[in-house]
Amino acid sequence: MEGTYMATIEAAAKAKSATSAKLPSRLHHTAYVTRDLEATRRFYEEIIGLPLIATWCEKDELFGAERVYCHLFFGLGDGGALAFFKFAKREDEELFGPKMPASPFHHIALNVDQETQRGIEQRLQAAGYKEPQSYVLEHGYCRSVYVTDPNGLILEFTYDDPRMAGQENAIRAKAHAELKRWMAGDHTSNNTYR
Repeated sequence: MEGTYMATIEAAAKAKSATSAKLPSRLHHTAYVTRDLEATRRFYEEIIGLPLIATWCEKDELFGAERVYCHLFFGLGDGGALAFFKFAKREDEELFGPKMPASPFHHIALNVDQETQRGIEQRLQAAGYKEPQSYVLEHGYCRSVYVTDPNGLILEFTYDDPRMAGQENAIRAKAHAELKRWMAGDHTSNNTYR
């Protein structure tokens, strides 16, 4: 077992050194279609607390037709953004903005500290958000506040358990072994942090 574990660590180290220079530096932005720019702005700016950092209104030739749209960018602490498009024509909105699936397994997870998470949670409660629109999961290795935005997009605001600090290399080294175990049919939980 020890030899397998060490081989996994060595393989992870090689993979990291081979790819780390090629990795993107950060998320620039995500993009989603909205049906209501003002409801989206109010939710992200006033409730969640992300500042509106840019609004671009454009007209482009896209996929054989002229498309007119406006998109909003809400800033994240690392310089990235969440972006939302609103099309001038309803048919463009239908074509490019399919309905978000109602599933907690289709979401954006954003890292926050404990104070920021608490503030978001309090503002959501003050704005009347409650289950199933908003809920909390204690995963053991992190605490997550989930909320559904006005567009049906689910956001997760995650605060990592301080006990996990410094364990990144061990977790990364174990990643392929755990994937292999799962693919072999062992679907038991390996969560020992609860």
